[in-house]
Amino acid sequence: MRVFISLVLTLSLVACGPVTEIDPTADWDAERFYNEARAELASENYLTAIEYYETLESRFPFGKYATQAQIDVAFAYFKFSEPDSAITALDRFIKLHPRHESVDYAYYLKGLVNFERGGTILDVLVERDLSAFDRNLLLNAYNDFKILLQRFPSSKYALDAKKRMIYLRNELARSDYQIASYYATRDAWVAVANRTKFILQNYQGSSVIRPTLTLQLQAYQNLGMEDMARDTQRIIDLNYKQGS
Repeated sequence: MRVFISLVLTLSLVACGPVTEIDPTADWDAERFYNEARAELASENYLTAIEYYETLESRFPFGKYATQAQIDVAFAYFKFSEPDSAITALDRFIKLHPRHESVDYAYYLKGLVNFERGGTILDVLVERDLSAFDRNLLLNAYNDFKILLQRFPSSKYALDAKKRMIYLRNELARSDYQIASYYATRDAWVAVANRTKFILQNYQGSSVIRPTLTLQLQAYQNLGMEDMARDTQRIIDLNYKQGS
């Protein structure tokens, strides 16, 4: 009887003891990890994809799958709305593999990440006014695309990067114009003159050139800079009034 009771108690203790979790990926090789991560990424299971990519690199740090995982995980972070992690992963990839065939894509993806920073669900409902965002984010995206075009002019991402740079240039110009307009409301005409001069020197062809000239004219007039005001008026007359 005692033997039976002891046996029952032993079995009960075993049943109530800690359960060791079985790792379903324990016997996966690098290729299996990579394929499973890509499948999760395609299914928009971004967190799982990130876990697989990072585990792949941890267990198999060398080879083509680990290298590709370093850049693919950046895209997964991007889609998972973790821009800082995406940028960190891309910077690491560029530093470790400056001659890799996908390094142009790394710069392009960096530009996309910075281009999309600050977005929320409201962006789906209303048009984003990027000029009201932190201009440093706009500059970062612009510079990422610029590096891509300078280093890899024949890249398949170059055309889209160029289009985005044109758009970003217009947004940067609008941002500076908003700043100049604010200075005008404060009668800070020296600041207005300096800011409008910067816009005209750096953003020729943007959509705010005409209102910028008008604002510059007001600044010079308020500062008593008659010669500069006449020059600005002449530019307005030559470029706009004849066609109006």
